[in-house]
Amino acid sequence: MHIVVTGAAGLIGSHLCHRLLDDGHDVIGIDSLITGRRENLDRLNTHDAFRWVRQDICEPIDVPEPVDRVYNMACPASPADFEDKSLLILRTCSEGVRNALDLARRHNARFLQASTSECYGDPDVHPQPESYFGNVNPIGIRGPYDEGKRFAEATTFAYHRRYGLPTRIVRIFNTYGPGMRADDGRALPVLIQQALTDQPLSVYGDGSQTRSFCYVADMVEGIVRLMESDYPRPVNIGGTDEITIRQLAEEVIELTGSASTIEYRPLPDGDPKMRQPDTHLARELLGWQPTVDRPDGLSRTIDDFRHRLGLA
Repeated sequence: MHIVVTGAAGLIGSHLCHRLLDDGHDVIGIDSLITGRRENLDRLNTHDAFRWVRQDICEPIDVPEPVDRVYNMACPASPADFEDKSLLILRTCSEGVRNALDLARRHNARFLQASTSECYGDPDVHPQPESYFGNVNPIGIRGPYDEGKRFAEATTFAYHRRYGLPTRIVRIFNTYGPGMRADDGRALPVLIQQALTDQPLSVYGDGSQTRSFCYVADMVEGIVRLMESDYPRPVNIGGTDEITIRQLAEEVIELTGSASTIEYRPLPDGDPKMRQPDTHLARELLGWQPTVDRPDGLSRTIDDFRHRLGLA
């Protein structure tokens, strides 16, 4: 097939491109490099069936060749971006999503929108099923991303209802793996870098807040299966093992062999107390479940950071 992947230089987008290329498809990767990593694209550019277009999806997307699938993975997603890139995030989740949908509509292509567990906000229901409408603060520091992605879902489903466009929506939970941004600002890359350089590991609050982490290859597998399904409504894809941030820091110290200690810092505003997907729908609909356990996935990710930091 001929496939367009926006956000191709990001963690999930780049691994998705590799997967699609390995499956024998032609892939056009679109990325503005505002937050994507050029190194992720450099590895993709070794494939003859890959072509990169540098573009912001907030501008109209023109692809002259045939298009069978559009994966819209583009959007700054790190908490480090939520303040200084707040307006860009909102524009990407509105104008950008519409431009990607219009591309799919012109080519009569199947479309997948990357949404997020942030649609659930600071949840009152645990674990979070797709039927839960969330507990989001629209004017909080995370509001532009949370509400932007909720708007993106609404726009995607409106195209499905109005035009009959075959659309898919994946709600992505915390994902990690080789190729993560070093300046991502999320817990795991920060903890890994601190451990590898024997700095104190920053744990916010008392570290009792929980997350569920999914290795990027498992995430990509779920996304591809969802695209090839016939289900238009949102589907959670994410790790099923819940862990506290304090436990995560302890695991990183053990796996890196670091001499670091844990340093507790004030909890940021709006930080969710717990986050874990209910993945019953993904298991029943897609036959999907994670296959990479956390120690294995963390070891692979740590090795990648060790190499990038020149410590290998």
